[in-house]
Amino acid sequence: MTRKHEGATLIERARPVAVHEAKELQHYGTVARLPIALDTAVCAASVENLNQLLADTMTLRDLYKKHHWQVSGPTFYQLHLLFDKHFNEQSELVDAIAERIQSLGGVSIAMSHDVAEMTLIPRPPRGRDEVPVQISRLLHAHEVVLKEARAMARQAAEAGDDGTNDLLVSEVIRTNERQVWFVGEHLVDTPLTAHER
Repeated sequence: MTRKHEGATLIERARPVAVHEAKELQHYGTVARLPIALDTAVCAASVENLNQLLADTMTLRDLYKKHHWQVSGPTFYQLHLLFDKHFNEQSELVDAIAERIQSLGGVSIAMSHDVAEMTLIPRPPRGRDEVPVQISRLLHAHEVVLKEARAMARQAAEAGDDGTNDLLVSEVIRTNERQVWFVGEHLVDTPLTAHER
């Protein structure tokens, strides 16, 4: 009888515990003090700014994937590849921004419903748009992100948060400016072939 009981105990111990309930380790909107030589108030301000930027960067990233799937027309192939490339670059920014938030002692947003509540970028329709509309929407989203990033970079520099300033200037601003250039050139009204003069 003991062996049977021991076997049942072993089986119970081997079974994965699928439901865990526990208190949060850290509430959203709080900052855990880390020894990074920055005042908690500076960290808290950067975390708040970066979470807003994170929500908008996640939205921009997802706009690129939406348009990657739904693009059509004579420039389909080029834009399909370009939109996917930009999606991947925005994904890298999302990770960098979220990790900076965590390294400042904050809690980064992570779920789509939080992004939808926070983003400043207008929600696109579910349907499929023409290429010029897709591109204009992407350019507007980039402008939102760039305005935020520039203001936040200045604020971080004034507060002595060099790490956040560097991330914003070296990665967020430069990546978004380059993507604006690549995407915006598709709206220049030039003929596909030479015409007689």
